[in-house]
Formats: sequence, C-alpha cells, structure tokens
Amino acid sequence: MYPLIEIKTVPIEIEMKVSPARLEYARGTAQMEISRDKGSLSIRSQPIRVNIDTFEARNTVMPTTATLIRQQAQAGREGAYQATAVLAREGRMMMEARIGQQVIPQLAKQQNIGDPTSLSIEFLPGASPDISWEGGEMSIRYEMDKLNFDWRMEQMSFTFVPGDIEFTMTQRPDVIIKYVGGPLYVPPSSDPDYEPLDVNA
Repeated sequence: MYPLIEIKTVPIEIEMKVSPARLEYARGTAQMEISRDKGSLSIRSQPIRVNIDTFEARNTVMPTTATLIRQQAQAGREGAYQATAVLAREGRMMMEARIGQQVIPQLAKQQNIGDPTSLSIEFLPGASPDISWEGGEMSIRYEMDKLNFDWRMEQMSFTFVPGDIEFTMTQRPDVIIKYVGGPLYVPPSSDPDYEPLDVNA
C-alpha cells in the first residue's frame, strides 16, 4: 500500500543587503568680488582779502554830526574856562588897583587888541586809514582709486552616513499537502475496478 498524502514544506527565504558606513565630504569653493572706488581731486582757493577802514580819515576832513557836537561841546567848555579865567584876572586887577592907576583903560586896551588870530586850513586828513588783510589760502586734496577685494570662502563639509542592514523576505514559509491517492467511491462497489473480497478464502 502506498501513501495517499504527500506533505511538502517550503522553507523561508530571506535576502540580506548590507550597506557599509561611509564618510562623504563636499569641497569648499572660493568666490572673489572686486569693486572699485573712484578717486577724487578737489582744489579750494581763497584769495587775499584787504580791509580798509577810512572812517577816522574822513571824519577829520568832514566830521559827522556826532563828531561836530562833541567838538563844539569841547570848544564850549574851553571857552567857559577861558572866560572864567579872564573874569577872574580882571576882577583881581580891579581889586588890587591903586589910587591913580588906570585899570579900566588898560583892560579895554587888552580886550580890543586881543590875541593874534591864526588861520590854518587843512585839506589833508589828520588820521591815516586803518588797513588790515587776511592772507589767501589754497588747498589741494587728491585721493587715488581704491580696489576692494571681497573673498568668500565656503568651508569643506563632512557628512557621516552610518551603515545599513536591510532584510527582505523573498519567500514565505509554507506547507503543501497533496493527496496522491486515487478517488474514493461511496459505496465502494461503484468503483469501476472494484473487486469483491473473497470472504471464504
């Protein structure tokens, strides 16, 4: 008699993929920018400046109103002092007059004769003009062109990639049961190859 059932097992299949660890780096790049600043030339000149003040010189030839008032006031004070001195001198002469002395005719003679008059005409100014000056100035400023260099350096970067283990199941485990026998007839007599059993033998 041969077996009627065939049992077959399918083992599991696993695929393993290993990626080793690695170190990745990126090289740095350098960039340079050049800019130019233009120079300049500036010249500053200031000429000499002369200041002439002729007020005092003109005031001696043609006095102003304030100067005339001041001069007249001074002349008035001097005239008052002189008149006071004359009156004091004449009064003293009268007080000290002696009998028979002719004081009054003497005073009248002095008043009529008086001091000699002197005329002086001036056409030139009595004061010189005030002259002052400020020195000239010249300044020159020159700046050369400038070149500016701008360096931009990118640093080298490192990246560590760790290792990796990948498991892939390509075949699941399985059990295959197969019936390898012939068909079963119920009742057994329906089998075309049925042979009755000899119970007497």
